[in-house]
Amino acid sequence: MPTVSFWQADGTQPVRHADVVVIGAGLLGCTAAVFLKQAGRDVLLVDALDVGLGASSRNAGFMLTGLEVYYHRAEEKYGETAAREIWQLSQKTHEFWRGIAHKHAVWMENCASLLLAESAEEARDLEQAARRMDAEGFACEFLPSDPLRRGYHAAVRQPHDGGIQPYALTRALFEESGAELLGQSAVYALEADKNEVIVCSRRAVVRARQVMICTNGYSANLDPYFQGKVIPIRAQCLATAPVPERLVNAVGYSDYGYMYYRDLPDGGLLVGGGRKQNQQIENNTMEDRISAPVQSVLDAYLRRYFPEAASVPVVRRWAGIMGYTADGLPLVGRLPHDHRVVFAVGLNGHGLSLGAAVAERAVDLLLSAANPGVFDANRLG
Repeated sequence: MPTVSFWQADGTQPVRHADVVVIGAGLLGCTAAVFLKQAGRDVLLVDALDVGLGASSRNAGFMLTGLEVYYHRAEEKYGETAAREIWQLSQKTHEFWRGIAHKHAVWMENCASLLLAESAEEARDLEQAARRMDAEGFACEFLPSDPLRRGYHAAVRQPHDGGIQPYALTRALFEESGAELLGQSAVYALEADKNEVIVCSRRAVVRARQVMICTNGYSANLDPYFQGKVIPIRAQCLATAPVPERLVNAVGYSDYGYMYYRDLPDGGLLVGGGRKQNQQIENNTMEDRISAPVQSVLDAYLRRYFPEAASVPVVRRWAGIMGYTADGLPLVGRLPHDHRVVFAVGLNGHGLSLGAAVAERAVDLLLSAANPGVFDANRLG
């Protein structure tokens, strides 16, 4: 979310009125707009750019069940009940995406996921995770050797996972919502009035009954409440030219989520990650530019694990800003200084895993004061 100078918005912008303003027209904001429409509310989406041009279209398009941490580690960290609920909400989110994709002809593939071990230690973790997921009724298969025959130690196959075109999905959600868009209009302040919330943006000042913030990694630029609660972290990817055959036949995820890869619709290969070795420059930044150290890691990964793709040109390199929270779970709540403003932020790089569930919990909080459950921001104080 860019800053706005005095000259760009000097107080002479037109004044508008809205029922509900959703700030952020990405995956989460557009999904929230869908649920708000279903509840009979009129929505104005306000975005610094346009629909889905942030992290929503800069990710790998993975529909993975669960969180970044493996299942048994989630149980240790959040408790068995919470872990089970999170994985179930992830499945519910995927069902919602599939419904939208089918209705709006969004490209997707039900290709399963492979959680792959890059070390013997990770292989042991995957085996424990698979044992616990199976006990809790989540479909998975532990593979004690490398199904890709590329040097991995073991894998867990999750048959109901898949890949999707994330930008097309976000655009489809926007279309489904029927919301109006005020694009190219960065929000620079939220002000409280007796009866309304005043959303000050570059192109208009909007007076709204209620507001929802869905700005994820950029949230700290909007309100001081999010400073230290949502940390912006850069993720980077590359895409190769087409190779003679599919190399993964799944969405692949390894090194505890620090590396990921998939076949692309045009026959190329996507590889993302490299942040683990470069956290000093990739953590706590809102600059969505590529960096040479991270791209060098991705190039080396190609050569080691996918030499067929390393022999063809890299046709695209890009970066996006994720929003991470202190405990790895999304935040849904109200701004303490204005309870008319609800937020749904901090997707921790797994917006396609939990985004619909997070958006639904936020809308329920906005409309009926329903408790957000495992996503309740009050847990962090």
